[in-house]
Amino acid sequence: MSPENGHDKSENNIDNGQKRRRPGRPAGTSKNTDKREYLIDIALKLFSNQGIAQTPLSAIAAAAGVTPAMLHYYFKTREQLLDVLIDERYMPARASMGGAFELHPNDPVGALTALTQKFIDVSLLYPWFAPLWIREVLSETGLLKQRIDARFGSKEKQSAVNWIHKWQDEGRLNPDLDPEFLFISLFGLTLMPVARLQQEIRKGDTSLSAERLSRHIAALLKSGVGNLPID
Repeated sequence: MSPENGHDKSENNIDNGQKRRRPGRPAGTSKNTDKREYLIDIALKLFSNQGIAQTPLSAIAAAAGVTPAMLHYYFKTREQLLDVLIDERYMPARASMGGAFELHPNDPVGALTALTQKFIDVSLLYPWFAPLWIREVLSETGLLKQRIDARFGSKEKQSAVNWIHKWQDEGRLNPDLDPEFLFISLFGLTLMPVARLQQEIRKGDTSLSAERLSRHIAALLKSGVGNLPID
């Protein structure tokens, strides 16, 4: 092999390595990936516990035990970090809650019950989800909501509202229900109790359980709070 050919091969290897490198991520071993994922985990925990606006990058670096320069190596701004959280953590979690209405097109109570179960399952699988949603999505001033609305609009929300109107028009669902308040009510039925459930689990109290919460919500949706008449 000539020196010239060896030089060309070396350049090709460098070019290939550069092509494989993902934008915004440092090149290197899995150690870099692990560090990046760890920083995302810390950011999620802080954002869900104290809010995005109240959490500067310096606080994330301190909680992660790294220098601000190291954090900046992975995420240049809080906005960039927030977009990564949305794309890699939040949106996949939210997507896993979809499909309930399509699976129960003629049974709105069954669809809404299935949806609340998805809320419970996702919130228990991802401990950051419920507190982050309550703090940053239900609130109109939440930075996460603002960022998601700016990037994705309200298409999914409008689709869900359309399902409610459709069922009401068909006489399958209480016509007095307001779709806007209905979904807020469902969030209140699930996310806040899940946050309480997580606290009890951390304290070692097993008297409350996800199954118990699911039965409670199903009873409310199917029968309300009034006592059923005796046949």
